[in-house]
Amino acid sequence: MILALGLLITFLAGAVWLFNSVRDIASVSSNEIVEFTPGEVESAAQPSDQNPAPDEEQDEPLPIIIADELEPWSGTERINILLLGTDRRCEETGPNHSDTLILATIDPKRMTATLFSLPRDLWVEIPGFGVDRINQAYYFGQIYEYPGGGPALASETVESFLGVPVDYFVTVDFQSFEDAVNLIGGIVIDVPESIDDPDYPDNCYGYEPFSIEAGKQRLDGAAALKYARTRATLGGDVDRAGRQQAVLMAVRDQVLNLNQLPKLIAQAPTLWRTFQENVKTNLPLDDALEIALLIQDIEAENINTAVLDYDYVYIETTPDGRQVLVPRRDKIRVLRDEIFPVEAVPTPVFEDLQQMMVGEKARVAIHNGTAVFGLAADTQTYLQNLGVDISEIGNADSATYERTQIIDYGAHPQTTRFLIQEMQVPPMNLSEGEKAQGAYDILVIIGNDWATQLSSDSSEA
Repeated sequence: MILALGLLITFLAGAVWLFNSVRDIASVSSNEIVEFTPGEVESAAQPSDQNPAPDEEQDEPLPIIIADELEPWSGTERINILLLGTDRRCEETGPNHSDTLILATIDPKRMTATLFSLPRDLWVEIPGFGVDRINQAYYFGQIYEYPGGGPALASETVESFLGVPVDYFVTVDFQSFEDAVNLIGGIVIDVPESIDDPDYPDNCYGYEPFSIEAGKQRLDGAAALKYARTRATLGGDVDRAGRQQAVLMAVRDQVLNLNQLPKLIAQAPTLWRTFQENVKTNLPLDDALEIALLIQDIEAENINTAVLDYDYVYIETTPDGRQVLVPRRDKIRVLRDEIFPVEAVPTPVFEDLQQMMVGEKARVAIHNGTAVFGLAADTQTYLQNLGVDISEIGNADSATYERTQIIDYGAHPQTTRFLIQEMQVPPMNLSEGEKAQGAYDILVIIGNDWATQLSSDSSEA
């Protein structure tokens, strides 16, 4: 279900054994997805028909490359890898969602790394598809045949949200994670609190109750997956992100502290057979091996974790009844700049966004959806002073709107972002319309939330 530094080490270290024999196949350009079939691997590892195998007595073992003979990553630029866990179940073959999103960033200069978890219910803008939960990006990329598929659209969504580049992606499903943890002999986790989850979902839309006591526990692959996936704690999806990071660090400790690399190299055929069926990545194998060796040299105390918890998000319910996590963008921007101090591309500050809004020349209509007399006119004055082009004001179809709504009849991202920021409108209250009923491009239906805020702003002024 999940993949980050520890699991990346497990996968990459096991692939060392096949490094020479599959190098020509696996070293692909960065925009291609590596999906080996058993036939391709077998043909790479065995003599071809043009070069018949010698007699069995003269057979030599396939080449084995020891990890010590390989050089770690020699680049100096930060490496960002988006790790995606998918929720494929019941041997499904159709589109699925990303159950986990972790952006792993590695700084070769400072020899540091960070695991940055993004909750799957985070409410963000998916490029080309509007605002939705972040885990929908992977799904949309598949069903709409986006170039590069689900992983590519998920990567672009994370890039757009954080303002940092995503260099590579790696996706893995439930079975791959279980197999990897079992292969290294399980992991040891210090469980901070007891968990009882009678409604834990099995792998086929049923239930498989899960419970675990607080304290140090040794978990096999199945138990580790359940511990990482359960949401039966007070913090829900946010707590789960923290557990996933703890599991990944435990995988790393199990591999490195017990010096399991020689064992993993010896078991490379098993590892490769497991991962070639269930992992997709645009990370070339030779680069991956070098990055894995670099990760080994990073001290545990220099591997940090970060989660977008409730200091950075708040819970909202969408008009169609979905519960989502709305980002507190100002706070996230500060955290982003701490994790990515060099490469971060600042998102527009207020002054820049205001200029872009004015340049978009969108006509905005203000309709009063409350019983407050004159609210539309007061809002017109307020927004016009900020440079918004108000083309008309009037009354909405009802005077009972509790929350302000923004409807965009076209593509006016800068103006809608400006209005969302200035009027503090939850992003899920932004929608798209097909045809405006008047001479305007954007319709703002003001609710009681804006009436209270405008009154407060006026009092402070």
